[in-house]
Amino acid sequence: MPTIAEKLKSREPELTRAERQLAAAILDNYPIPGLGSITELADLAEVSTPTVARMVQKLGFSGYPEFQYALREELREIISNPVEKRAEQAPALPEAHMLNRYAVGVYDNIRATLENVNLAEFDTLCALLADTSHRVHIAGGRLSGTLAQSFYLHLQMIRRDVFMIPPRASWTHSVLDLLPGDTLILFDIRRYENATLLLAEMAHERGVRVVLFTDQWRSPIQKLAKYTFAARIAVPSAWDSGVALLLLVESMIAKIQEDHWETVKARTDELEAAFDRTRLFRKFT
Repeated sequence: MPTIAEKLKSREPELTRAERQLAAAILDNYPIPGLGSITELADLAEVSTPTVARMVQKLGFSGYPEFQYALREELREIISNPVEKRAEQAPALPEAHMLNRYAVGVYDNIRATLENVNLAEFDTLCALLADTSHRVHIAGGRLSGTLAQSFYLHLQMIRRDVFMIPPRASWTHSVLDLLPGDTLILFDIRRYENATLLLAEMAHERGVRVVLFTDQWRSPIQKLAKYTFAARIAVPSAWDSGVALLLLVESMIAKIQEDHWETVKARTDELEAAFDRTRLFRKFT
């Protein structure tokens, strides 16, 4: 089932001005704003309570209590730890091989992720990342750091001025080098990391454009992000899957390469010459 955040994003074109204002208030610190009373949410968004009631019904809920229940269930999913997730999923698993069950989960994640991608924002970010007039910095969390590292290695082969921000112990030095107009790409999935949020806040204060790759519940960083790409991550495992996020990242790399092939080819030829000189890879004759 789509999350409420996904529903709000997909229905955005058909919302009224007041409803878009309400949606922005909900998404700003999602899902916390919707956990209070209907009056509190209306006051926060500076709209009327009937506006809240109407939008809740547009999202397919019978009323505000059902809407709140769904938000509470999402919050429970966001903060659950690996042991809790495993205990919750195991009894419902079918009698099939894990490889098949996991593959089905990944397939469903990819399908749901693609259904909610904003293609205009996807294309805009690809063009932005290909523009060497500004620098790109990339960082991730404890586990999502592997996705960040993959994006960094590929993007570095395509263009210059791409930097990987190290773990928190030393990323404070990297903040000093963030300049207005730079782009910071962050990966942050549940349970959202305080260090990554702090990095986003400090970068935003320095006039850096923040881009977020996150899960369907959306990291709090989204309120600072110029672009947010949310992927499905839940699978029949105690740990979440990064396959759908990896699909987004690799698709972006492929599009940038295709759209700017002559420039990419020239840089790749230089890189291959350096590889040959350093004898990094074994040659077969």
